[in-house]
Amino acid sequence: MVHLWQRDVRDDERCGCGARFSDCAFWRAIGEAAFDGWHAVDVDRILRLRATVERTRHIPRLAARTLPQPLREAVLEYAGFYTAVYEAAALVAGAEVVVDSSKHSALAHCLRWSPALDLRVVHVIRDPRGVAYSWTKAVDRPETDGAEQMTRYSAGRSALLWAGHNAAFGLLARRGVPTARLRYEALLADPRTELHRIARHAGLPLRDEDLAFLSPDGRAAELRTGHSAAGNPMRFTVGRVPLRRDDAWREALPPRQRALVGAVCAPMLRAYGYRTIDKKTEVEIS
Repeated sequence: MVHLWQRDVRDDERCGCGARFSDCAFWRAIGEAAFDGWHAVDVDRILRLRATVERTRHIPRLAARTLPQPLREAVLEYAGFYTAVYEAAALVAGAEVVVDSSKHSALAHCLRWSPALDLRVVHVIRDPRGVAYSWTKAVDRPETDGAEQMTRYSAGRSALLWAGHNAAFGLLARRGVPTARLRYEALLADPRTELHRIARHAGLPLRDEDLAFLSPDGRAAELRTGHSAAGNPMRFTVGRVPLRRDDAWREALPPRQRALVGAVCAPMLRAYGYRTIDKKTEVEIS
């Protein structure tokens, strides 16, 4: 959702179903229900509000017990645009819970102030050395027909972002937002158990038949066409997808970069249960 306004409403990029945003019946219905049509949305206003309130540097103020009145008004106006889309999406889809896969911690801190939302956060964590390697790879954005690539970061920049955003989600939990921590590695090891745990966190009763898209051994998932507004190129994938850990970073991320990321993230690595010694080189990075 965090990219909806620019990439979809304004730039008309592709929905997860493959159609242009303006041609997707699902999103057209949401626009009608939320705003009487996407043409009525003031994207410039939303982007100005985003620059004012939804920045990482604003998190200390957003995490306060109270907000100054001008900031509070801006935050509530900004969160109101998201709330309108969430409510419309639930209506159109006939859903009890809407999952926004935005990963911006500052957005979550904005949304916590909305009285209209029952905000519950799934804090997904992955070994930062794996995250750093992923951010260094060149990946085309299919929704731009190959004209653009996913954002890339250096290993050092990725480490700082990993530490900062995870700390921000921890702060959100300390401010009383229901937060469930989910490790990427645990999800791939036992997806069925972890999905049951997340459903309980969301307040949804989950039956075994609701997870029929998982293979009996939990090693694959059958994906249907979805309507993700933005995100990883995998959102366009349909059909059987193997579920396995991507540990390519252990071989592909240079030792100096692994050591750098481990050193920057060492305190939180321990807190999240990760090793602080790189087994490949036996370099102490704590």
